[in-house]
Amino acid sequence: MSSNDDAPLGTLCGYVAIVGRPNVGKSTLLNHLLGQKISITSRKPQTTRNAVVGIKTEGDVQIIFVDTPGLHLNETRAINRYMNRAASTAMKDVDVVVFLVDRFIWNDEDEAVAAQLSRVQCPIILAVNKVDKVEDKETLLPHLQKLAEKLKVDEVIPVSALRNINLERLESLLVERLPEGIHLYPEDQITDRSSRFMAAEIVREKITRQLGDELPYQMAVEIEEFKQEGALLTISALILVERDGQKRILIGEKGERIKQIGQQARLDMEKLFESKIMLNLWVKVKSGWSDDERALRSLGYNDI
Repeated sequence: MSSNDDAPLGTLCGYVAIVGRPNVGKSTLLNHLLGQKISITSRKPQTTRNAVVGIKTEGDVQIIFVDTPGLHLNETRAINRYMNRAASTAMKDVDVVVFLVDRFIWNDEDEAVAAQLSRVQCPIILAVNKVDKVEDKETLLPHLQKLAEKLKVDEVIPVSALRNINLERLESLLVERLPEGIHLYPEDQITDRSSRFMAAEIVREKITRQLGDELPYQMAVEIEEFKQEGALLTISALILVERDGQKRILIGEKGERIKQIGQQARLDMEKLFESKIMLNLWVKVKSGWSDDERALRSLGYNDI
């Protein structure tokens, strides 16, 4: 934390939670609001597992964003229960909530998020995402009005996280609702997550993007080595899967797939850490880890 006790009057600082069902575009929205990628994205639901904090400081304003995992109706595995706890906790102690929904789609999972938000005391902004894909824009206004009546929200705003549509307006709505306070982080800090955490997330993103539906959610990444020597940063990552068949899929024919994952991850890491990277990847079978609370804690899935 920075020592900003002598911050001038008028400085604004507050927490904003981005919530919504899985795969609605929360991580993409966070990355575009920050102007920098800190949260991993893929077309696959449940990509985000932790509530990632992104920090944006401009002049007198500091917004601390919390990108939450999507809320799940099905809590059969320990990891799903963990993600629901992470999302629910993030909503409790924030100054503003952005509830992200997808165009005209409203399903039971959106309903479940709305039910959670009915207990929230802070202002809620409903952001209707992917409006760039709506062909008949005239149908949008009645839909926004219907949502505004259905939910107790302060504002309804159409956005496109991917195309950067209306994000400046969304940000100004957030700033209007921030409390006065000293900045909690230095102005150049963009996340509270460790470099190890970010490295693990990059590897996980590349696996998820490469394998799509071939590999279920029973996959985790653990960083075993993170060592800077001169201009070279050596990162060794252990990829855990549940079954031998998953290990074979991940490694691929003659190791081609794991090699591609490693190459893509290394390029992202070099950008993020501004260093030459030596990346080592191993795959290990650890049966039942995603439904074992103790195993999840050892992998860093701690309650917030």
